[in-house]
Amino acid sequence: MNPPAPPEFLDRLADAAASAIMPHFRTRFVVEHKGGDGFDPVTVADRAAEEAMRRLIGATFPDHGIVGEEFPAERADAEHVWVLDPIDGTRAFITGLPVWGTLIGLLSRKRPVLGMMAQPFTGERYAGDGTKAWYTGPGGPQRLATRRCARLADAMLFTTSPFLFTAEELPAYRRLESAVRLTRYGCDCYAYAMLAAGHADIVVDAGLKPYDIVGLIPLIEGAGGKVTTWDGGPAAGGGRIAATGDPRLHDEVLKALRT
Repeated sequence: MNPPAPPEFLDRLADAAASAIMPHFRTRFVVEHKGGDGFDPVTVADRAAEEAMRRLIGATFPDHGIVGEEFPAERADAEHVWVLDPIDGTRAFITGLPVWGTLIGLLSRKRPVLGMMAQPFTGERYAGDGTKAWYTGPGGPQRLATRRCARLADAMLFTTSPFLFTAEELPAYRRLESAVRLTRYGCDCYAYAMLAAGHADIVVDAGLKPYDIVGLIPLIEGAGGKVTTWDGGPAAGGGRIAATGDPRLHDEVLKALRT
C-alpha cells in the first residue's frame, strides 16, 4: 500500500526545519526550562522548526493531523497524522554536540508508515517506509540494512542515559548492559539511526513520547530491525522502548528487560 504522502515530502519538511534550526546551532541563545521534574530544555530553534513544518503540512495536506512536541495537537484523530520532534536531543543541541536530529513520522490509521531522522549540521538523513530504508548525505545515497548479531555477548548497546530510568527500570536495564559487549550513552535519536545503518545492535530507552519514536519505527523496520515496547507491544505510543537490528536478538533483549 502506498503511503498517504510521497517519501520526498520528508525531505521538504527536513529542509524547512533545517532552515529554522541552523542559524541558532552553536550560537548564544536563551534556553528555557519547560518545568516539571528534572531539566527539560526548549529553545527558539525547537519552536521555529516545528512551526515551519506545521505550515508546510497544513499547506500541502490540509486534512492531515499533526502531533508535535512544542505545540498542541491538530486533528490528532485524523486518518493520517504527522508526528514531529523538531530537535530530538535538545540537551545535545544546547551543548553544541551534533547528535541531535529532527524526527518526522507519519501515521496512517495509527500505524507508522514513513519516518526520517535528519541531522542538518552533518547533512545526514536516515529514512524508511517500513519495507526499505535509505540514507542521503556525505558519501552519497545508500540503502540501509541492519547487521546480523544473534547473541547478546556480541552486541553493541545504546541508551540515552542510565539516569533516565526509574528505580524499577534501572535493575532491568543493568541486567541487559552487563550481558552485552559494549555500551554507549548520550546519542538520543542518532543511536537509532546508527542501529538502522548497521553500526550498533540494540537501543533501549524509557519514558519516550510518541514524537520521540514514531519517526524512527519505519526507518528501523525498513532496514530489517525490530522495535517494540519492553513487553513486546507496539512502540508508536512511546514509553519503554527496545530496538534491535537483528530480530533474532529481540526476545533475548526483552527477556533481560523483564521487570
